[in-house]
Amino acid sequence: MMKPKVVAVINQKGGTGKTTTTINLGSALSKRGKKVLLVDLDPQSNLSYSLAVTSPAATLADVFLGNKALLDILLEKDGLWIAPGSNELVDIEISLVTQPEREMFLKRILAEATDFDYVLIDCPPSLSVLTLNALTAAEEVLIPLQMEVLTLQGLDQILNTVEKVQNAFNPQLKVRGIVVVMFDVRRKLSQEVLDYLRTNVKENIFNSQIRLNVKLAEAPSFGQSIIDYDPSSKGAADYGALAEEYLSV
Repeated sequence: MMKPKVVAVINQKGGTGKTTTTINLGSALSKRGKKVLLVDLDPQSNLSYSLAVTSPAATLADVFLGNKALLDILLEKDGLWIAPGSNELVDIEISLVTQPEREMFLKRILAEATDFDYVLIDCPPSLSVLTLNALTAAEEVLIPLQMEVLTLQGLDQILNTVEKVQNAFNPQLKVRGIVVVMFDVRRKLSQEVLDYLRTNVKENIFNSQIRLNVKLAEAPSFGQSIIDYDPSSKGAADYGALAEEYLSV
């Protein structure tokens, strides 16, 4: 039986390229022959929406409630499998707080997903009970980061949370790396922040940077990954390079 590599894509701020990275890294891995499941754990369901999954018959919330099995809710789109999210995950989050072993639910759910090479979890933009579930279920963490001054402070919080989860629930968890996103080659600050990170952060920083690219912003309106929407764009090239680097490390 296959055991997929489960990867939590986290950043506690919204609008940091988390969903974009989950979708497009997933798509690039799928184009390289990997079977990929994307899990939309964010109550805002941006991942589902970005792949034109707008009113699924059932969602991850139904699986948390025990009304559906994970495999019953999966949808396929452009060679990717999707476990859709929904706004009802807000209620799930509230009810989980009082449950025993509240951090273990997602791990048990994903035990069904044996037929995949990779499971990428798009986490909520907060260090919440749902994110805690993702970190407990995952083997690896990917952190998309913009090169802004405030992201350095945010990075410390993320790394502290990962360390707490390692100590309490998941000693196998490791940070696979930081993905530099929305990189503006024309801004001096972008390069300065990157240089600072390389000097001061012990975590791996992927060499493949995701440059600012208008096509990346357009792709969700068409319900596609950047690789399906515009394979010749910088965004497609950058996520392709990231997938190659990810597979080779």
